[in-house]
Amino acid sequence: QVQLVESGGGLVQAGGSLRLSCVASGSIFSLNVMGWYRQAPGKQREFVAVITSGGNTNYADSVKGRFTISRDNGKNTVYLQMNSLKPEDTAVYYCNYRVIIPRNEVWGQGTLVTVSS
Repeated sequence: QVQLVESGGGLVQAGGSLRLSCVASGSIFSLNVMGWYRQAPGKQREFVAVITSGGNTNYADSVKGRFTISRDNGKNTVYLQMNSLKPEDTAVYYCNYRVIIPRNEVWGQGTLVTVSS
């Protein structure tokens, strides 16, 4: 079983930056996809970014050019560098771990990001 712990959230002004971290522990399969999702108050959880074990990435249109996802397999850590933050980025950000074979998915507890104008 894999466990995920997020950190790095906080309160920033519009235009500012934050870096989120997600540390994974447990029995981690080498062929996996890790990503970040977010959920704003009163809204559904939405996709933000993902990165494969091979380093391929994909981003939601709303964050392209502003956010960068990366991973350090040696430290079992995934990062989300968030620049040019907007008030609409305010949400709880969740780290996600997913494998297809064997099928498994794990979520972190989330870290709150608040962007003020």
